Amino acid sequence: MIILFGLKNCDRCRKARKWLDHTGTDYQFVDVRDQGIEGDLIDRWIDAVGWEALLNRRGTTWRGLDEEVRQAVDAQSARDLMMAHPALVKRPIWDLGTRIVVGFDDSMKALIGAQEVQA
Repeated sequence: MIILFGLKNCDRCRKARKWLDHTGTDYQFVDVRDQGIEGDLIDRWIDAVGWEALLNRRGTTWRGLDEEVRQAVDAQSARDLMMAHPALVKRPIWDLGTRIVVGFDDSMKALIGAQEVQA
């Protein structure tokens, strides 16, 4: 089963969930703000896609951080920031069992379709 991590009020997450519902795909949605992010889970994501790809630098949470914090971000501080502020994680994050993918676009739809065929 696919596990989709994100925020319930995130437009991209809502589009992903709507698409999954429309296609009848079996999935579980985890709101990372409500349920938090475990350290081993975020480590798995970082290992899979890298902290740079995982860190959301476009949102208001990022812009709300002190400039010094933003300029000094590295692997460890990015992990700590994402643990403390789940909105700093790019979303949605797809756990496909054997693969972790970030985002939602047409290529993701094709990947999910292929995943469903293999299941």
